[in-house]
Amino acid sequence: MDARQAGTPPVAGLVLAAGAGRRYGRPKALVERDGQLLVERASATARDGGCRPVVTVLGAAAAAVRARADLGAAIVIDNPGWATGMGSSLRAGIAALWATEAVAGIAALWATEAVAVIVLLVDMPGVTPEAVRRLTVLASPDALAMAGYGSHRGHPVLLGRAHWADVAALAVGDVGARPYLRDRAADLRVVPCGDIASGADLDTDQDKENGPGTDRASGHRGRHA
Repeated sequence: MDARQAGTPPVAGLVLAAGAGRRYGRPKALVERDGQLLVERASATARDGGCRPVVTVLGAAAAAVRARADLGAAIVIDNPGWATGMGSSLRAGIAALWATEAVAGIAALWATEAVAVIVLLVDMPGVTPEAVRRLTVLASPDALAMAGYGSHRGHPVLLGRAHWADVAALAVGDVGARPYLRDRAADLRVVPCGDIASGADLDTDQDKENGPGTDRASGHRGRHA
């Protein structure tokens, strides 16, 4: 059931899947888990969590991803600046949702009535639709929230529409929304999700073999856009 059907404010989904996966050895969008590409999994997680529309940002190996991946009704866009880091993909995705050319000079591709956006990273297959739904119930134009996994914080991240412009302005290099969330810590709500999801990412093939939620050093690795 999506947000419109539930009578709650519409929430968009944004999947960042543009990286080259240098430490992993190949673009993580094309990594397969349980018969499904990670980019397919992340897009489906946003969709099944009730996000409409879902925008998926590609970069490295974009042509191969488009050829192989079944992304359903997701709006797929290319980030030509993907090599500069995750920040450029976050800006591209916000631009596509925000219906303006003001974000990094990237022309908007689609207008949405969404009051907020859920951000997911392609390399966190342990994030579930249930975790997405747990955050979307907080959606409003002013909302700021992220998942909590014990003492760690991670995805999904919920960004209310009123924050999009400032998030984009600070999203440079590979830090994404981190500077903005740090500056607005007093307004940020952390939603416990460790009982229904994992915020661990995949950096190596060993991580893939161990499964989501596994970290050899601390038992967890979490990042946020």
